[in-house]
Amino acid sequence: MTVTLLGSVDVDALSKTAVPFYSESVPCGFPSPAAGYEDTRLDLNELCIPRPSSTYMVRCDGDSMNGIGIFAGDILVVDRSIKAKHGDTVVAAVDGAFTVKTLALKPKVQLLPQNRRYAPIEIKEGSDLQLFGVVTHLVRAMQR
Repeated sequence: MTVTLLGSVDVDALSKTAVPFYSESVPCGFPSPAAGYEDTRLDLNELCIPRPSSTYMVRCDGDSMNGIGIFAGDILVVDRSIKAKHGDTVVAAVDGAFTVKTLALKPKVQLLPQNRRYAPIEIKEGSDLQLFGVVTHLVRAMQR
């Protein structure tokens, strides 16, 4: 899966638009009666971008991460201030080529695709691995 960098988040340009937020969960299985009242207001910037100065967004291309629900055209919110750990989804560059993969640190350092059609990227001695942040949120349009 390749990425197209969309740029850093401009702290001053973030619009503060709070939308109604209903704290009652909506089941994805069997319907249930909902309370139907607005609990509070929610600003998606505050939810998805708690550290604007270290956050950027990328658009994905490819299908190597489909197994965890990341599809071509999705926009990922990436935080550079989070220290990547084993199992995190990261934006990385291997020998200068950008990719989105799951970081594996054990038993060896690898970038793992989440589609069986692709092989892991093993980070060998002499390879240049740079981590450009941890994926924290996903933006996807649901309408066709």
